Amino acid sequence: MTQNEGLIFERTSPGRRGYDLPELDVPEPKLIEALGEENVRSEIEDFPEVSEVDVIRHFTRLSTWNHSIDAGMYPLGSCTMKYNPRINERVSGFEGFANSHPLMPESMVQGNLQVLKTMGDLLAEITGMDRVTFQPPAGASGELTGVMMIRACLASRGDARKKILIPDSAHGTNPASAAIAGYSVESLKSDTHGCINLDALDQAMTADVAALMLTNPNTLGIFEPNIIRITELVHSRGGLVYMDGANLNALMGLTRPGDFGIDVLHINLHKTFSTPHGGGGPGAGPVAVRRVLEPFLPVPTVEVDESGSYFLNYERPQSIGKVKAFYGNFGTVVRALCYVLANGAKGLTEASQVAILNANYIKHGLKGVYDLPYDEPVLHEVVFSSKMQAQHHVSVMDIAKRLMDYGFHPPTVAFPLIVPGALMIEPTESEGREELDLFIDAMKSIAEEAESNPELLRHSPYTTRVKRLDEVQAARHPILRWKQGLQT
Repeated sequence: MTQNEGLIFERTSPGRRGYDLPELDVPEPKLIEALGEENVRSEIEDFPEVSEVDVIRHFTRLSTWNHSIDAGMYPLGSCTMKYNPRINERVSGFEGFANSHPLMPESMVQGNLQVLKTMGDLLAEITGMDRVTFQPPAGASGELTGVMMIRACLASRGDARKKILIPDSAHGTNPASAAIAGYSVESLKSDTHGCINLDALDQAMTADVAALMLTNPNTLGIFEPNIIRITELVHSRGGLVYMDGANLNALMGLTRPGDFGIDVLHINLHKTFSTPHGGGGPGAGPVAVRRVLEPFLPVPTVEVDESGSYFLNYERPQSIGKVKAFYGNFGTVVRALCYVLANGAKGLTEASQVAILNANYIKHGLKGVYDLPYDEPVLHEVVFSSKMQAQHHVSVMDIAKRLMDYGFHPPTVAFPLIVPGALMIEPTESEGREELDLFIDAMKSIAEEAESNPELLRHSPYTTRVKRLDEVQAARHPILRWKQGLQT
């Protein structure tokens, strides 16, 4: 388990196989003729030839290189890396779910459609919205879907408008989503409390503005105290309000975005509702809308006919169309529904309360040890900075790398951009007090090391399989594929 692990391509040995199939009883030319040459795959160039044990050992060894939520705390701010209950996995593996196919007739997947309808109704209740679509496969796709519906709605009124306002405390993908949907972006600077500046919003909210895209609680972990005044101002000028729901983990059961004037928001099932994520998916970024945007939802929507049967409705003339094949990452929806039903209204509320308690516990434990640029009441996460450690020429990256030696995954660093050297910490409700105390002690030890031996931090980590990488070189000269003889 200690040796270096090469690529699976480098383990290849000609003629080695992980399977043993009987010889074909049909000559190959006749087989090709029967199937059609276009349906017969040729050998893949440079494809690794390895045995079953080679494959098993290779990926098992690689798995030991990674930190995971099963191994320890994963305090990524704004990413809500909470524990994934195993009952969710067991239910999603039921034959009727795992073996279903999106091209099966509706009569054969009534249970699957019921899952989508039930979860959609529950999310609408949790968020205070009217309808939900599950097509977007992740949060950024949900953002784009939401903005596309805003454009379609305003265009139906004869005024699609030209730009979208985005606070500097919003999530980083928001400007990209707005731009892809055809809007220009205007940034709103935060006030001294890290929230939306009402005067700046009042001046910026002109007749050209289609919507305000805000994150609430924002990336500082702060709930916008003037949220009702904000939404009323935008609505009074003919605009709509989009809310990035990535931080819904702090709100569920406590308050509902629809109740304070949000028109559309995306929800990360792979964050708030405990489904696995990372490594590219699968995630899910369903979008919830109020009645004004309901006609523009992607097709199909799941409906119930007079007999009580579920069906997919494609007859929606004002729909923005499809944003993903079929109806989204269904297995993720099953897992999220398990989480909601297992917790119930009381449990979801308690999850939010514990997440808030844990973030404030860490804030209290590290206050004075690390700089706290916005000393405001926080919800699910708290943002410190490395300003105090920078006096000893220790960067936020040094702190993050050193934390790995203490057995913790680093928090989100260098974001939000309005905090130089940001350390964005979100413990979620998964962590008990014992784990939080260990994390606080580790962060305190690192702060002491920054004063007494800063060189130690600058060369960390020491205990991980892979040491510090040359990130600049990796970004400027990425090697995206392996090829025989390529020197890396």
